[in-house]
Formats: sequence, C-alpha cells, structure tokens
Amino acid sequence: MTAALIDGKAIAKDLRERISGAVGPLEAALGRKPGLAVVLVGEDPASQVYVRNKAKLTRAVGMESFEHRLAADTPQAEVEALIRQLNEDETVDGILLQLPLPDGLDANAAIALIDPEKDVDGLTEVNAGRIVLGKQGLVPCTPQGSVILAKSHLPDLSGLNAVVIGRSILVGKPLALLLQSENATVTMAHSRTKDLAEVCRSADILCAAVGRPEMVRGDWIKPGATIIDVGINRIEAEDGTAKLVGDVAFDEAKEVAGAITPVPGGVGPMTIACLLRNTLLAAARRAGQPDPQGV
Repeated sequence: MTAALIDGKAIAKDLRERISGAVGPLEAALGRKPGLAVVLVGEDPASQVYVRNKAKLTRAVGMESFEHRLAADTPQAEVEALIRQLNEDETVDGILLQLPLPDGLDANAAIALIDPEKDVDGLTEVNAGRIVLGKQGLVPCTPQGSVILAKSHLPDLSGLNAVVIGRSILVGKPLALLLQSENATVTMAHSRTKDLAEVCRSADILCAAVGRPEMVRGDWIKPGATIIDVGINRIEAEDGTAKLVGDVAFDEAKEVAGAITPVPGGVGPMTIACLLRNTLLAAARRAGQPDPQGV
C-alpha cells in the first residue's frame, strides 16, 4: 500500500479561489477592498520571501496589501507605535507581525498590542482564549490549515484518535484544541512523553510539529493512518545540496499510512491561504457583515 498524497498546493489554490469569489461582494458592502498589513522588521532572508509571497497572493485574491518594512535596529517603541497606528487605520482589517523579530525586540509585547479583531495570525491572548472557550475568533493559520488538510481525506473526524507531537503555542496547542472541536479524541505528545513511538501508533490522525528532521519513522505509524507533517527542516542531501524535509520520514511513512502531506507542498501553502481567509473574515466581522459563505 502506498499512501494517498494530500496535495496542499491544490487544496490551498481551491481555498484562495473561493476567497477571491467572496472578496467582490464584501468589497461592495464595505465600499473598499479588505486590507492586510504586514510588518517586517530586519532582513531575515526567509521572512523576506514569506512577505513577498503573502503580498503577491493577497493582491491576487483582490485584497489590498500594505507592507511596512523596518530596519533591524528599529527600537521597540517604534514597532509598537506602528502597530497602534495600524489598529486605528480603518483600511486595515488584518495585521501580521512577521516573526522572528531581530534580537533585542520583544515579540510578545508587540503581539499583545495588536487589536484582536485584526489579529489574523490568531496569536493574541484574546483569540487564544476564544479557541479554548469554543467561541468565535481568529484561529492561527497553520493549525487551521492542518485541520482542513486532515478533513480533505477524513471529512468526519468524530471519535478518531488524534496525536499531536509538539506543544508550541504557534501550532501544537491550538491544533489540539481545533481537533477536539471536531470531536476527535486528542493526545498531545512532546519531548517528555514516555514511549512516544507507541503513543503515535495509536493515532488515526498523526500531526507532527516538532522541528526535528524525519523524527517520526515508518514503524511509528498505524497502518492506514492520516499523517499531517507540519515540520519544515533544511538538511544537507547526500550530494551536498540542501533539501527540505518534514518531521516525518516520508519514504518510510508513505508505505504504511493511508494518506500523508508532502514537504514541501503540504501544510505550507495552506498557512498563507488561511491567512487570507482570516483577513476576509476579519473585514466582514469588523463591518458587522455575516461571515462570507463557502470559505
């Protein structure tokens, strides 16, 4: 048996097309396009690429993209002043502070200032609390994308055993809560978990988000399980070139699993698509409009 490939690129493209279809009617109701502001501090190469891609895809679905680039030595007070300014800007519906910030800047303090109604990364305490309470809020993009990918193969997650490896506030914790909201039975595993391999073998849905290249081996996987690989790690190939791999040993896992996300081309494209979805929802909710249908 070879696992079915969960094509994150195709699923993200479909979501972006549905978002694009919803932007026009919302623009007519608002009298303007929904707007996403991205704040990039410093010259981190990976962040530069991410911000460029986000801006391109934001415009492609018909929304406004506002980019704010600050030097690496920008003082904390200046970063925070920009966030306050964007909170007050009525043309901005979503604010994304690109992480990581340069050394010497306090990301948590800056994130705490973002208006929760514009917090399209879902990182403020208010939106984190709303997930815990099961209330409507803006959900972190990578966990949200992961659940969408899982449901593309398993439309009903009720009663299934899900194991999430990793307990970060960016992915692991919110992903576990989102899976619980889909009525899965969730185990959150981590570096202190006893007999991690055996815990993973119990999973109908196995989500790996630890940042350790190919840690999850084929014999950790229950036959037929659905694998969502959130990890993206750059390693050196045998020929000396760099390559990207996930937290799951893909070649081993695909011989056991029922379905699996590739790296790259799995969760990554969904993260940006869900960012655009959150911006659309934020724009509608801020204006007292109903959530657009079909997204």
